[in-house]
Amino acid sequence: MAADASAARLASQLAFIIEIDRLKTVLRQSPIADGSRRENTAEHSWHLALAAVVLAEHANEPVDVGVVVKMLLVHDLVEIDAGDTFVYNTMDAAGRAEQEAREEVAAERIFGMLPPDQGAELRALWDAFESKATPESRFAKAVDRLQPMLLNRAAGGGSWVKHGVTADMTRALIDAQMRGGSAALAAAAHTLVDGALDAGMLLPPRLR
Repeated sequence: MAADASAARLASQLAFIIEIDRLKTVLRQSPIADGSRRENTAEHSWHLALAAVVLAEHANEPVDVGVVVKMLLVHDLVEIDAGDTFVYNTMDAAGRAEQEAREEVAAERIFGMLPPDQGAELRALWDAFESKATPESRFAKAVDRLQPMLLNRAAGGGSWVKHGVTADMTRALIDAQMRGGSAALAAAAHTLVDGALDAGMLLPPRLR
């Protein structure tokens, strides 16, 4: 590679690294476990990546943990532009379509900052995560859904209480987005919901 091309490649990589620092400023609905503040999306991505390493044995199918970790590190980069969307606002078709449109535009810009080969690689990981078409993406999605539930439960209800979330809404997410990647984690999440419902952290359907 010529010196000028190498320098240009490095410059674009460094610009990307600075750009993704903005993820630290995107606040999510979920609190951190002690309930003292809201989690930011960069923290969320790190937490998921490490959780995947620890929990990989519970995937329904054998997974390449390295691929799962990469997916989880890039899957929410689009929130730099699109912001965090509360998962319970995407349970209907209109909500999902609106989120997908915003995130598609964000992905084009953010991954487009990198050299073409690296941009294509990371964009492919993002697309795979969204599609849930591979064992890695299905397991990554299961971990992504479990983590906020763990935080809400640890923090005394967190965003569940704040937004009046019902147990049946949470169970629907578990069945739709966790079971395909890890039946064991889905079962653990249902048990978690049972405890949260008993503790008044989730509303029963009749009170919604």
